[in-house]
Amino acid sequence: MPPAAGPATGTAAARELQRIRVGYGAALVFLPGTTIFLATGRLPSRRTRRVAQLLGARHLAQAALTAAAPRPEVLAAGALVDAVHAASMLLLAAVSRAGRGAALTDALAETAFAAAGFSPSIRDLADTSRGQLRR
Repeated sequence: MPPAAGPATGTAAARELQRIRVGYGAALVFLPGTTIFLATGRLPSRRTRRVAQLLGARHLAQAALTAAAPRPEVLAAGALVDAVHAASMLLLAAVSRAGRGAALTDALAETAFAAAGFSPSIRDLADTSRGQLRR
């Protein structure tokens, strides 16, 4: 059985998750066409680029909120938002042939963010930072 995440391990994991989220969000906000093209191999429409920018802004806001209050309930709420987002992208992929590649790529990214947010080692970070190690 691996050792429980301590303050340094949990804090590092949560910070790294937020760094990744900021990078992903910034790429969507500032380089939506390039980011989508690199992920799908297709040039996105103007509308798709605008939607990507909005979703990127959501990631930046979520990273800021989580960094400001890295408590278990905040991390779980963020992971829930990511899971709902992933589900919505799967629905979009099912009904939109043109947007399927981008939707599936985004669903994969959102699923990874959700899994990381629900991860016990990430949640333990918040507990250990308050001096309450989860068992």
